[in-house]
Amino acid sequence: MSVVCDDELVKLWKSEQASLRQQVVEEDTEVWQRCPAFSSLERVGGVDLSFIKGDDVSACAQLVVLSYPALEVLYEDSQMVTLTAPYVAGFLAFRETPFLLDALRRLERNQPQLLPQVVLVDGNGLFHYRGKSGEFGLACHLGVLSGIPCVGVAKNLLQVHGVTKNQEHQSQIAALLLKGGDCFPLTTASGRVLGKALRSSDTSTKPVYVSVGHKISLDTAVRLTHSCCRYRVPEPIRQADIRSREYLRIHFPPPGTTATEEGSVVDPQKEPVGEQ
Repeated sequence: MSVVCDDELVKLWKSEQASLRQQVVEEDTEVWQRCPAFSSLERVGGVDLSFIKGDDVSACAQLVVLSYPALEVLYEDSQMVTLTAPYVAGFLAFRETPFLLDALRRLERNQPQLLPQVVLVDGNGLFHYRGKSGEFGLACHLGVLSGIPCVGVAKNLLQVHGVTKNQEHQSQIAALLLKGGDCFPLTTASGRVLGKALRSSDTSTKPVYVSVGHKISLDTAVRLTHSCCRYRVPEPIRQADIRSREYLRIHFPPPGTTATEEGSVVDPQKEPVGEQ
């Protein structure tokens, strides 16, 4: 099943995206961000959507909140949702943000003391396609609408603005990312730095790509992401991914299996295959 797009809808999205882009704050705004060890940071959120195999509109929208710096799960919210907006490159946020925002608002209503002070988003922020509205990815969209600082952390390089996964990029990874915490800027053809490639742990061999979402500077976003990593993917996003997939395994087991066979097979604390 899929959703059809039309030109008028894209035109509306472009206008709304341009308006929201004006509200992005690309600097540190919170007291905890200015502390070298983030000493007043207590709660970090992670969000993700996982889809039923073969179905691009039925998904589990997941929010987790972890303690900081212990990175233990304090709260989780798994909700099955039906995506009504079509997928259009550069406008993913219009498809996914409403459900992630709903999860944050449910938490704020029901247990406001657990609301995260920052959210790590599985996707990009300012390192994004550029249209008339400027760079504005999922992490920016969620940050502006929620008012919560957000960081975009992508597992794959979005090849835009002259940044490509070419031999030069691979050489930079090999030469500059020697240990956990090492990073290098993602510099566009025009000379702008819109994100950084980060080696997130000593055991990882592939970087993640960090960019500003809202109400945080790029340097702080990189430091925070690294501090949240036990493995390659930062723990808030990793837990959101694990728990959303587990929810689908239990409630929507693949044909020929049972919920008992498929459920409870993932250890949230174990490093999954492919994380390095």
